[in-house]
Amino acid sequence: MTLAPTLTTERLILRMPKLSDFEHWAAFFASERSVHERGMQPRDAAWRTWAAEVALWPLRGYGPFGIDDRQTGAYVGEVGIYEPDGYPEPELGWFVVPGVEGKGYAAEAAGAVMNWARARFGWDRLINIIDPENDRSIALGLRLGGVIDPDLAGVDPGDVVIRHDLRGRA
Repeated sequence: MTLAPTLTTERLILRMPKLSDFEHWAAFFASERSVHERGMQPRDAAWRTWAAEVALWPLRGYGPFGIDDRQTGAYVGEVGIYEPDGYPEPELGWFVVPGVEGKGYAAEAAGAVMNWARARFGWDRLINIIDPENDRSIALGLRLGGVIDPDLAGVDPGDVVIRHDLRGRA
């Protein structure tokens, strides 16, 4: 069974998700902030989505990482590679809890995951699939060096798909 490796950055620890992460995840997806992420979800639906994503690790060899602040140990969010059934290819995705937005944690963690994906799988690219109204995530995808590619498929009509070239990484 493949479990997530532990990755570290200057400020963060990326690790295998653990059950206590779900409480933060459920709270995020019960809030208005999640409207452009996957949409608000009742707790039971959030559980099914979260558990299915964590199950990507043994099934595909990649999935979400829980993110902790190295100094405090506090949970700050999730970043990882998602590819549930029906996705056109592996997607780099993220969210951070509301109290730490704007601190660059998602960008720092996403960069570490891109490096890991290149080194581990030799992939040339990852994509982001983003709701067109999620300006923050679109801006982050572009800040990470991605390029909007209208020729790549998303999941829903109108999705913004950002392509990341991994060939210069790790």
